[in-house]
Amino acid sequence: MLNALEVFTTVVVGVMVGVEFAVAFVINPILNALPEDSRQLGHAHGGRMLGAVMPVWYIGSLVLVAAWAIAGWHHHGAGLVVTAGALLIVSVVMSVLLLVPINNRNKTWTPENRPADWEQQLNRWNRYHYARVAVIIAAFALLVAALA
Repeated sequence: MLNALEVFTTVVVGVMVGVEFAVAFVINPILNALPEDSRQLGHAHGGRMLGAVMPVWYIGSLVLVAAWAIAGWHHHGAGLVVTAGALLIVSVVMSVLLLVPINNRNKTWTPENRPADWEQQLNRWNRYHYARVAVIIAAFALLVAALA
């Protein structure tokens, strides 16, 4: 049973990392190449869509990692799993404190009501997002190492 939990958790976290990596290095560059109004509308739509899904995914991943850490406490790699969990906590805190406030504003913007500094706010979100991606990649790598 522990083995199934380990694999399932690693897959769930890995897919989450893949989505966030794709947002940073595929989706956002595509959106940023669009004309200004389309770019802004695309970011707003992405913020609404992913803003609804990602909190559940992040918290769910954290719960799965915690379950793995508890169930496998006396097994090889428990320290790696606990450290991965700590990194996922950091990513959730980063999200709540840094990224979500910007996203909550962004997802309501239209070309008619967006603030003058909307691009600067999205650039700030992107910088925070790059840091968060690095944190969750590290967490994922630790989970993979714990499987070995």
